Amino acid sequence: MIRIVKMTFKPALIEDFIEIFEAAKPKIEAFPGCSSVDLIQDINDECIIMTYSKWNSPEDLENYRNSELFKSTWAKTKVLFDAKPEAWSVEKIR
Repeated sequence: MIRIVKMTFKPALIEDFIEIFEAAKPKIEAFPGCSSVDLIQDINDECIIMTYSKWNSPEDLENYRNSELFKSTWAKTKVLFDAKPEAWSVEKIR
């Protein structure tokens, strides 16, 4: 399962988010059920950054979303937003 979260940041706060992500990335990847998490950025709008993570199951993602790691990381991240985030859970079909 792939989870994509689109976030739009205030321009002056992009680097703050990248620092938060870099500190959290090894912990997220070590979380049971997570195989990877990466950052991708819109090529036309640097303020749009997405996390692209792979999970073994929806339950593993939900366990992460209920964890202290997620709650503390999200609390630091959401104050940097310039727009409401969007999220998708998808599966590769081919």
